[in-house]
Amino acid sequence: MKIGLVGFPGSGKTTVFNAITGLSAETGLGASRGKTNLGVVKVPDPRIDGLAEIYKPKKKTYAEVTFSDIAAGAGAQGLDRNVLNSMRESDALCQVVRAFDDPAAPTPPNPLQEATDLEVETILADLELVEKRLERIKKEKANPRELAGLEKLKEHLDASKPLRSLQMSEEEWALFVSLRFLSVKPLLLVLNVDEDKVAAPPPAEIEQFAQDRGLGLVVLSAKVEEDIAHMEPAEQKEFVASLGLDEPARARFIRSAFALLELISFLTAGEDDCRAWPIRRGLSAQKAAGKIHSDIERGFIRAEVVRYEDLAALKSEAKAREAGKLRLEGKEYVVQDGDVINFRFNV
Repeated sequence: MKIGLVGFPGSGKTTVFNAITGLSAETGLGASRGKTNLGVVKVPDPRIDGLAEIYKPKKKTYAEVTFSDIAAGAGAQGLDRNVLNSMRESDALCQVVRAFDDPAAPTPPNPLQEATDLEVETILADLELVEKRLERIKKEKANPRELAGLEKLKEHLDASKPLRSLQMSEEEWALFVSLRFLSVKPLLLVLNVDEDKVAAPPPAEIEQFAQDRGLGLVVLSAKVEEDIAHMEPAEQKEFVASLGLDEPARARFIRSAFALLELISFLTAGEDDCRAWPIRRGLSAQKAAGKIHSDIERGFIRAEVVRYEDLAALKSEAKAREAGKLRLEGKEYVVQDGDVINFRFNV
């Protein structure tokens, strides 16, 4: 799964990328123009650490997300076509907006304007796609369902509304997957603030903007998070506490981005490995088994399931079974976040 970081010049987008990935991509206006940076990040999950205390495995494997630091546009304002095309390659988007003072910037920070500007640009880009497609199919023998769907999309976009707020059936959306609309992608707003604002609530107007549009919202200071990433664990903990935080914002950001993709994790545990397996929310036990190996999905018999919380409290599968906390589920069982599963299957 790939999440694209996007932001207008001066937002601190690449600094955020460095802070969450631990990489050292070049920052500054024009520094990485035309270059997209990629970094794979492990999703913090204390449940894996908890299972490791019980099973003492040879290794621990966390869920991972790929972050793409999408190259800035060619101009000082706006997003050029290359940026928009790169955004289409992502499964979800994180927009970094500047809310910190920068003496070198020509204007004071205006995070609401930046968030609004990106929304407008994605709506216009999607509208262009819809209008071109409409023009083409009207010259051909059009699929009536596709034509009706395009008219519905155009009406929504003409009203300056992003497509993620449009209610359509899965069958209707399936007609337009190839168009890779931007304004339908899940979006997380990342408010990049000054160090003394990291523990403060976000401005009310930004919070309202995100709430009205169903967007995620995370507040962090990219420069602070970049410094934290290079500290020793003990020093990290002390510094984070001095900021009035329970944990680095990096961890909250990664978890929020993971959730943005509608992903959950089921867990497997044993002496070899304690592992988190990311899957789409709503997946059946048999389909989830296929994430481990296709042979397990094909030969699925049943799933032995125990909630992580119960296993952590009881300290062993045997005790969980005795307490009636370990249950057998069939192929149609919908896997829940935090299920610890052992799949039984025919070879």
